[in-house]
Amino acid sequence: MSPALMNEPSSTDFAPIFHSLAFCAISASNQDIISTLHAFALNKKSGFERESAAIAFQSLPAVLGAPSAPLLLPSLPILFDLYADKGEVVRIAAAAATKSILQLLPPEATRTVFRILEDILEKGKWQTKVGALDALKSFVATAKESLAMHDTKKEVASSAIKCATSLCNTLANADLTPHVPALVKCMSNPDTVPACIKALSSTTFVAEVTAPALAVLVPLLMRALNDRSMEVQRRTVVVIDNLVKLVRNPQVAARYLSPLVDGVKKIAEGAAFPEVRAFGETALNTLLKSGASSNETPRTRDLDAETADTYKTLLSLLPTNLVVVSAAEPNQPSAANHPLLALSLQFGASMVADLVYHRRLEDKPQWNRCIGVYMKPWFGEDGAAKFAERVRSHFHAVDQAKHASVQRESHEEGELLCDTLFSLAYGALLLLSHTTLRLFRGRRYGILGTNGSGKSTLLRQLRDGKVENFPPQDQLRCVMVEHSLQGEDTSLCVLDFVASDKALKDVPRSKIRDQLLAVGFDDARQAEVVGGLSGGWKMKLELARAMLYNADLLLLDELDRASVQWLEQWLIAQKNVTCLIVSHDSGFLDNVTTDIIHYETKKLVYYPGNLSSFVGNHPEARSYYTLEASTVKFAFPPPGSLMGVRSNTRAILKMSNCTYTYPGRLTPSLHNVSCALSLSSRVGIIGPNGAGKSTLIKLLTGESVAQEGTVYKHPALRVGYVSQHATHHIERHLEKTPIGYIQWRFQDGHDRTKPSRVLTDEEKAILDQEWVGKDGSKRKLELVLGRQKLKKSFQYEIKWRGLDHRYNTWVPRDQLLAKGYTKGAGTRDTRADFVRKHLEDIGLDGDIAQYNEISGLSGGQKIKLVIAACLWNNPQICVLDEPSNFLDREALGGLAVAIKNWTGAVVIISHNHEFVSSLCPEIWEIDAGRMTHRGKTAVIEDSLGDAKSPKGKDGAPSNPVKKKKKKLTRNQVKAQEERRRLRKLAWLTHGGPKPEDTDSDEDP
Repeated sequence: MSPALMNEPSSTDFAPIFHSLAFCAISASNQDIISTLHAFALNKKSGFERESAAIAFQSLPAVLGAPSAPLLLPSLPILFDLYADKGEVVRIAAAAATKSILQLLPPEATRTVFRILEDILEKGKWQTKVGALDALKSFVATAKESLAMHDTKKEVASSAIKCATSLCNTLANADLTPHVPALVKCMSNPDTVPACIKALSSTTFVAEVTAPALAVLVPLLMRALNDRSMEVQRRTVVVIDNLVKLVRNPQVAARYLSPLVDGVKKIAEGAAFPEVRAFGETALNTLLKSGASSNETPRTRDLDAETADTYKTLLSLLPTNLVVVSAAEPNQPSAANHPLLALSLQFGASMVADLVYHRRLEDKPQWNRCIGVYMKPWFGEDGAAKFAERVRSHFHAVDQAKHASVQRESHEEGELLCDTLFSLAYGALLLLSHTTLRLFRGRRYGILGTNGSGKSTLLRQLRDGKVENFPPQDQLRCVMVEHSLQGEDTSLCVLDFVASDKALKDVPRSKIRDQLLAVGFDDARQAEVVGGLSGGWKMKLELARAMLYNADLLLLDELDRASVQWLEQWLIAQKNVTCLIVSHDSGFLDNVTTDIIHYETKKLVYYPGNLSSFVGNHPEARSYYTLEASTVKFAFPPPGSLMGVRSNTRAILKMSNCTYTYPGRLTPSLHNVSCALSLSSRVGIIGPNGAGKSTLIKLLTGESVAQEGTVYKHPALRVGYVSQHATHHIERHLEKTPIGYIQWRFQDGHDRTKPSRVLTDEEKAILDQEWVGKDGSKRKLELVLGRQKLKKSFQYEIKWRGLDHRYNTWVPRDQLLAKGYTKGAGTRDTRADFVRKHLEDIGLDGDIAQYNEISGLSGGQKIKLVIAACLWNNPQICVLDEPSNFLDREALGGLAVAIKNWTGAVVIISHNHEFVSSLCPEIWEIDAGRMTHRGKTAVIEDSLGDAKSPKGKDGAPSNPVKKKKKKLTRNQVKAQEERRRLRKLAWLTHGGPKPEDTDSDEDP
């Protein structure tokens, strides 16, 4: 057995030397012993001497302890050379020796160790490089806060990847931790850079970006800047733009970000797409503003000078018996009285210089680890600790004098819960930059900001404990209530569902039952299955569970008014609970809030008082209080034409005496309901939770079929429906952009998410028709992918069944109609610029629609996308179920204006009385499954026939007086022909009934 594998060195020939070293640590013979061991290790003729030297270096740290580290550290290059020795026992002994020496070193010695290993990695043999990388890998376990990787070696790929992974795992940035494998993979395989950049662009960054994080990210970003893909370049410059804003230290930004300037400048000036050039220009300005430059060398630390100054200071703090006084300067110590003392001070000075530079001046054990340990041979245990504290106090006093702190005055009273400086970003979108979250116990803060500003993101990051410097859950109990129930098993009854929560395992069932009763769950309701509850009852269940947590900080996100009316008094009565509230109900905010937190230029600004007080002092924010003051403008596309419907008051959808009962229930959810809609209808549906409002909509839209009664609708009627949980349509497409989602959903002419979309036998027969190509080959149509102009008509791109996309062909519209293929032949073009314009009309930013993935959108932005998809096919009826739950005040006001200006029918389910009353003169009140009509009805004619109506006002018959035709002038004839041409083009574009071609045309 090799002595290198033995724990105790007592049986070796070096026992007398160890004994001497242990009791005479400052003996003059120590240097001679080290030199002798070096000679043994370098003896190429004797493998025994090389092994013996390695065994000695393995045993010395165990005998001498940590104070011997400065003495043994210079021997590492010689020991690493033994990794390439031909003798296996020598290699084993050398590995054990380096491991023993490295175990003596504290994390603060990382820089010193790296300087030694850099030469080894550059000059050593491949076995030596592998050993050095393995040593780094084992060393990082104790040096997590001090490491950053700058380079890897391809010659030792496997060891380099393992070492790189260990190094990257030490980054003090929780946002980057999930991406460590991808970051390391990018270093060895550049082909994975686009996927990594895409993942980074969808990451919510909340922690400060420091030097170690930049040291890892900058090489990746430099590779991404050189990628040929415009999409990768765009994502990269946007991520760079936001990363710079999260770097608080300008010196760090200048040092690490300067290499990016040339690449970003190249994109800003030469990218093929104008929008990418614009993003590049923005990122370049941000880089230059931060201090980065491609011309000037980044200012770096003068480590040698700092270490030398620190060494002089340590000498001045030594007692007089350990220094040699200079004859020229008797008041200043010139040197230590022993070379080993000078070596220990030099080693400690390098670590103390780093502590002073990073201002780590409060941790006494850390200072004792860096300087006190190495003074034990001269001071003893207690004396060394006192000397370390003397050194720390000296540098602390110097730092305080240099960085005098300014105390911030606060006029607020009460217990301070948190005072956190942080930044918040979602990948390519910076939400908050270097702002403060300052909360007091018992205060209720209403958070105001536009959709997409990051209100809900802030609450989610607080809930998950990802906000930098925010107190952990064991110090500050933080609970969030959202608009959707967060449950694992909705098959349980209500009482069992709450009792199964692990956080409530110590709460008795009687207390849970009482809390559920307090929010309206009687014993019958508590016995119901959670999955069968309506949206409003699920919200109450979530609130009841949150109350049982006894939270210090309650986060309320997007609550509807009906679910929280009773909550107002409860919140006001709580004196020890702090609330952060995101709500679009101005009345609720007015009644509950004590303070307002407003998003202003990526900062959190605090205003005492409720919403009305805030609006009184800031009239420009009155859109948070009244819908009419909104500055956001929506524009709905015009509804499609309906054959035979010449009047806006003619019924296009009608229910008569309908009754519906859900399977498994005995009581009908709707009983004997009758109603009708016309193009001019503006209907508000109100009623308590579970009364049957959503059931009524399902009957109107055809998602459910009534067991009794009839539902009539115009044959060409299209209904756009945005449900209460509308985002479920897009949950399977989170990786798509909003434009990509619209294109996928309507690529073949109809809404692919409609569950009732089943091909009839006639449609299947049309699809099975054979087409004969120019070369005589036979094929069958699969999909209609696109459309473009062809003279005065259109032609469509056809994907053929069983053939690749490169065999797609363009077929004129007339040929498709001749074959009977009318579905999709008259629908809207899904070209990207058309879809972008449509989304912008609904209030979604064009760049977000084109470049951001759906997974990165806020709740309000997702709802805008769903509304845009609902209106894409120009429906005649738009049904909105609780739109106020997701849209902010500005967007809700814009939606109200769009609804008023739209010429189609609108049905709104909402608990927001202000929103419904301002838009809907007709009210359908649902209670216990029965409907009561209030207000002014917009349906005058109940006929659903396809016959043409006489051309009178509101469908009334008229007998116009016939006038003698006059001969038209040449200019009038040209104008008439132009009107006919425009009308025919409009018909070809939007479909509908073919216009009459008469001599009495009027301007379209």
